[in-house]
Amino acid sequence: MAQKVTLDDIVFENRNKEYGAYYLRQNYSKYLTKATIIGASIFCLFLGGALAFNKIQAANAEKEIMVDLSATNLDEEIPEEEIEIPEDVPPPPLEEPPPEVAQEKFLPPEPKKDEEVKIEEPPPPAEKLETAVISNKTVEGVEAKDVFIPPPPPKEVAVVKVEKAAEEEIFVGVEQQPEYPGGDKAMYGFLNKHISYPAAATRANVTGRVTVQFVVERDGSIGTVKVLKGIGFGCDEEAVRVIKSMPKWSPGKQNGRAVRVYYTIPVMFQLSE
Repeated sequence: MAQKVTLDDIVFENRNKEYGAYYLRQNYSKYLTKATIIGASIFCLFLGGALAFNKIQAANAEKEIMVDLSATNLDEEIPEEEIEIPEDVPPPPLEEPPPEVAQEKFLPPEPKKDEEVKIEEPPPPAEKLETAVISNKTVEGVEAKDVFIPPPPPKEVAVVKVEKAAEEEIFVGVEQQPEYPGGDKAMYGFLNKHISYPAAATRANVTGRVTVQFVVERDGSIGTVKVLKGIGFGCDEEAVRVIKSMPKWSPGKQNGRAVRVYYTIPVMFQLSE
């Protein structure tokens, strides 16, 4: 009969089987089964002990809270104790409220600086007012019973005329800005059409922007014109000349009335290539 050859025999063929590894591999399954049984037994033992302990503790707690109610009749009413009150004991005397103490209103003086203290002069007696006229000073004289005192003349009220000053005021920003006829596009078209490039600027090949500020008057005409930032070579003077020749604008308005308004525009000077 042929001997059964295992995997261990193939692995340890021509090797030292007395070293110990061969023996461990031969008995590995036995040791594993034994260890599993022992571990499961210990686990079941601990689990059973814990369950038994909890059950015993619950039983003891239930015994401690049980109350024997058989000897007590809950429907029976407990009679109230009778309290005897002697008839010859007088009631306690009523306490009288304490007498009210007299009071006088007095507010402590408020401290003030010396310059803030005003010494008030008492008014004159009524009998003096019957024969005198009320005034801001005392004057000795005849009695005022039969004397006719004319009323003081009415005070003249100074009327300050501010209309002219309001007309001369020049606004920077208003509710309704002034506008060139046809809008900004028409305005720049007017400038491009009427500006002549100065000869000096053409020879010097000067280009740039001239910033001009002017006043749009209440009637829409162009008022004072000045150059805020120029480039010279006759460009500044040409920009001022053309702006002064503009037609009348729609004036700016503030509170519904026409007013004088500052307006600023850039004028470009560009040489065509």
